[in-house]
Amino acid sequence: MAGNTFGKVFQITTWGESHGTAVGVVVDGCPPGIPLGPEDIQADLDRRRPGQGGPATSPRREPDRVEIFSGIFEGRTTGTPISLVIFNKDAHSKSYDHLKDIYRPGHGDITYQEKYGVRDHRGGGRASARETAARVAAGAVAGKILAQAGIEACAYTVMLGGITTEQRNFNDINDNPLFCPDNAAAAAMLARIDEVRRQGDTLGGIVEIRVSGCPAGLGEPVFDKLDGELAKAMMSIGAVKGVEIGRGFAAAGLTGSQNNDPITPAGFNGNNAGGILAGISNGDEIIIRAAVKPIPSIAREQHTINRDRQPVTIKVGGRHDISAIPRIIPVCEAMTRLVLADHLLRQRTISGFSPRGA
Repeated sequence: MAGNTFGKVFQITTWGESHGTAVGVVVDGCPPGIPLGPEDIQADLDRRRPGQGGPATSPRREPDRVEIFSGIFEGRTTGTPISLVIFNKDAHSKSYDHLKDIYRPGHGDITYQEKYGVRDHRGGGRASARETAARVAAGAVAGKILAQAGIEACAYTVMLGGITTEQRNFNDINDNPLFCPDNAAAAAMLARIDEVRRQGDTLGGIVEIRVSGCPAGLGEPVFDKLDGELAKAMMSIGAVKGVEIGRGFAAAGLTGSQNNDPITPAGFNGNNAGGILAGISNGDEIIIRAAVKPIPSIAREQHTINRDRQPVTIKVGGRHDISAIPRIIPVCEAMTRLVLADHLLRQRTISGFSPRGA
């Protein structure tokens, strides 16, 4: 009921706050015998942690070293709950004291107050993007399950600050701090970030996630469709405000003859469906795009109210990202992996049937 748990067979529960002692996750339903150590998780956490995304990211310095508290014996999963903990080391809570009684525009301050009657004002508490470190850790575990089935998820930046990629050179993704498959576009994006920083503002963008190796047959009718589950996973990320699969919103402007992917003996001729038909994977690449809003913490003056409902103005200082991109990239990958691992294991519970290639 509390909304902190995700998945059905492969299930995670995250916990912790931005300026608390730690954030963490309990992973339940992971099969036994899978090789797993801190090093398998740390690589993804290093991509998400503050200070790793070039000029777009917060100067907060968190080592984000994961500790495995349970569920592992002699380097392999035991089938029991896996508890992963990441201690907060560089929280400056006093920087938020002046916001204790003021609601920041674009944040969850006012809605958390309305729901619970109390809120943790230190960095947003539970609503902070800091919580996503736990998701990334859990996603690394899910990735180990998927790797055994030959399934991979890769996310990258396709738009930031109005600048769109012209190419999909996947070899370029790790050549720039924005994980962008177009080095020329990445350079323009970085220049735009620098410009907007000087203005005291922030930027949004679009992340694309591509899943390869997914077998046909994953997904459940009617309410647990694979595309519906992936959309929910993306929308559960605080900065995401829109999701599309395949051609997405562009499909609304097409005719049926244009949008349908012809089926041939060799497979589908086209992928407007984004790898999913009737909520079930069709064996093609799964293509997801997530629209990421600008970071709401800006250094420009904004109108808001305080707890007494009096109008006030604020400038939100502190250490904040200019854009959720690129640190949201591994988060999108993690949420995709969590959905796919859950549905892969759910499919294996169907007697006498295993998805093609699984």
